[in-house]
Parts: sequence; C-alpha cells; structure tokens
Amino acid sequence: MSGAGSRGATLLAARRVVVKVGSSSVSGDNAGQIPTLVDSLARLRAAGAEVILVSSGAIATGVPFLNIDARPDDLATQQAAAAVGQNILVNRYQRALSSHDLVAGQVLLTAHDMENPTHRGNARRALERLLALGTVPIINENDTVATHEIRFGDNDRLAALVARLVEADQLVLLSDIDALYTAPPEMVGAERIAHVAYGDPLDGVKIGESQSGWGTGGATTKVQAARLAADAGTSVLLTEARLLAAVLDGEDHGTLFGAAAR
Repeated sequence: MSGAGSRGATLLAARRVVVKVGSSSVSGDNAGQIPTLVDSLARLRAAGAEVILVSSGAIATGVPFLNIDARPDDLATQQAAAAVGQNILVNRYQRALSSHDLVAGQVLLTAHDMENPTHRGNARRALERLLALGTVPIINENDTVATHEIRFGDNDRLAALVARLVEADQLVLLSDIDALYTAPPEMVGAERIAHVAYGDPLDGVKIGESQSGWGTGGATTKVQAARLAADAGTSVLLTEARLLAAVLDGEDHGTLFGAAAR
C-alpha cells in the first residue's frame, strides 16, 4: 500500500471515508481552498464512497466578522466567534457542494456526546440516516457550548472517534503539513515517513506541535488520532489539504497508517 498511486486508488474504492480538515486550511487566506476540497469530496462520492467531513475553522472564520485581530483567549469570545463562524463556514461549504448537486448536513458534537452511550447512539443514527439520504455530513465540535474542561482538544481526535462510530474504512487527516517526518520538517535531515505499520511505536521520531496559531493540534495529535482510528480497523492518510486532489490522481504524498484487521 505504500507505492505511488495506491493511496488514491484505495480512497476511490472505499465504502465510507471520513475527511478531517484543519482550521488553517479553510479559513483566512485559505478559505479559497474550500471549493477545491469539495471537488475532491465530490469525486469520492462519484466513485461510490459515502463521505463525512469533519471541519475545524468556526472560530477562525468568525473572528474577522467580529473585528478581532487574533484568536481570542477567553472562552466567551471564542464561543461567540464560533457561533458566527460556523454559520459562515457551512454556507461556504454548501455553495461549493451545490455545484455538484450535493447537500450538507451540519452536525455539532461535544465530547460528552461521544462519551454518553445514549448521545453516541443518537449521533450514529443521525449520521447513518444523513448518509442514506445522500447528504454530506459536516461535523465540527460544538464550540459555542463546549468548555475547556470537556473539549475534544482538537478535531483530529473527533475525526478518529467519528470514524470509529460509523466504522469508516478510511480516514484522511488534512492540515497544513504534507506528511509525518522523522523530525520537524524544517530541521536539516528530516525525512518523510511514507508508511507507518500498525503497531509501530515510531521510536526515534521527533514530533512537533501546531505552528499555525489557529489549530490546536500538531503532528502529535494527528499521530494519536491515527492510532485511535487504526485500532478500530480504519486506515489513515495524513497529508496537506491542497494535496488531496493529487493523491486521488495517483500521486504519492502523505503518511499512511496501517490499520488493525477487522
């Protein structure tokens, strides 16, 4: 599965795919990447896959509309920015999806929803029905009501939990880093890790944290999320948002995490 072309072919042959995209890839100057991302989601749909998008970016999208120059530190302002930004973000996705005759279904979750068996079951049924009705569920953490104490911490973990919830066979973690490296990519001698076998402890790999200023996770959270999904039998591809189309075209990008057998 580590050869060029196999990653895109595997994704296009998938039954159910969860795609997660980070804040820095769909907000601010990169908001223009949304139509390109949606084109790739539509391509997966056209190939026969059911697709769920887990999208960060509500707070980052809302901040400019509140005349705030930087990510707010206080919870109340973060919640306000999320309330404004979530609406705008989903509207941008819907405009892009409409060109493919697709409809978004917004789903906002908290960590409590995924921990509580009743709430988790309700979320699963809702997602299954949305997929059966032909929509593209767009999931985000419910930042307007979540508190620091009960947050997922990052949407990488949320995406892994969603992948487990719906028994997805593929999870794609998209951000502003193109792959996992043996050290932070800006360091001399850092090499891309093309494939991580299931159970590989990645001994000797130096993993960095988020540098974007908006996202809450770095490579550490992505590796943790990848392992969480892989444990449940979901293969995981970690790569840069702008490279997804190239991966589907058969180019060899990113890091592929092997999954446990189901």
